[in-house]
Amino acid sequence: MMSDSAAIRFTGVRLARGSRTIIDEADFCLPQGCVTAVIGPSGAGKSTLLYAITGDLNPSAGKVEVLGKQLPLRSTRELYALRRRMGVLLQGNGLLTDLSVFENVALPLRVHADLDRDELTERVLAKLKAVGLEEAGELMPQQLSGGMARRVALARALALDPPLMLYDEPLTGLDPIACGLILDLIRRLNDEFGMSSLVITHHVRETLEMCDRVAIIANHGIAFEGTPSELDTVDDPLIRQFMEGRPDGPLTFDYKRAGKESADA
Repeated sequence: MMSDSAAIRFTGVRLARGSRTIIDEADFCLPQGCVTAVIGPSGAGKSTLLYAITGDLNPSAGKVEVLGKQLPLRSTRELYALRRRMGVLLQGNGLLTDLSVFENVALPLRVHADLDRDELTERVLAKLKAVGLEEAGELMPQQLSGGMARRVALARALALDPPLMLYDEPLTGLDPIACGLILDLIRRLNDEFGMSSLVITHHVRETLEMCDRVAIIANHGIAFEGTPSELDTVDDPLIRQFMEGRPDGPLTFDYKRAGKESADA
């Protein structure tokens, strides 16, 4: 069983797509109650890590443990039950354009929770209030700004009160003010609802200011894992190249046909 102090734990994990090894011998831990940022170059395997957490990609070696369950699970039913304990915010939002804001947030509750009308309304309005959109329930997705749409998607991800939140590039396409608002919500909601949060992002500096821990994926593994303050003191050439955005260094960007190859980030 996984330690009670970890929401996610990877132990010696190898993740592959066919003959391509994307992440190899990775050790990673998301402590309960923490916000952990996962950063790294494009193509390093950040999204592959996310697929392993949600059970969409089984490890070729090692152990993946999520919320006390070791993956892969024995049945699809068990996997779906585990996924209901995860909230996922996609960078494309995934709002249904023919449903109102209220109905988009209500959808997971209608499917997975046995609530009467008043209870459902109370839950939906509470989640919309948490993201500052309590009075936007009657709007349609087409009437929302990019930042508002992202917040509606966040409210929907929170609908089932998940203990684990997964954010896939939550700041993509947002202006600086909206980015700051989303980061503030990630931090505040994590603490208010007692969740654990994993944030995959290319927005390094902004995210490091609000997270508890950071992991860097590079060269088919976890190149660094620790606190943002610890990251500032690391003098590893690979880490410094990535953090400072230098084109030349240990990280190479040439595509190779054989052996270990990059995957979509």
